[in-house]
Amino acid sequence: MKIRTLFAAAALAVASSAAMAMHCPADMKAIDEALAKKPTLAAADMAEVTKLRAEGEALHKAGKHQESVDTLAKARKILGI
Repeated sequence: MKIRTLFAAAALAVASSAAMAMHCPADMKAIDEALAKKPTLAAADMAEVTKLRAEGEALHKAGKHQESVDTLAKARKILGI
């Protein structure tokens, strides 16, 4: 019974990691689309969004998906999306 539980936990961990990996590109795309519309943001906010977008992509590529999602969420919040 313990082996089944361990296997189920491992499967859930892999599945949630894959789900997060797919979430990052969607967030980056949403940010890119919002930036393409030339939002009216203060220069400091625009710089912050650009920085957070780049950091989020770097974290995604490094396999740090939860950190990527969290970073990209900050950029989305500034953009209001």
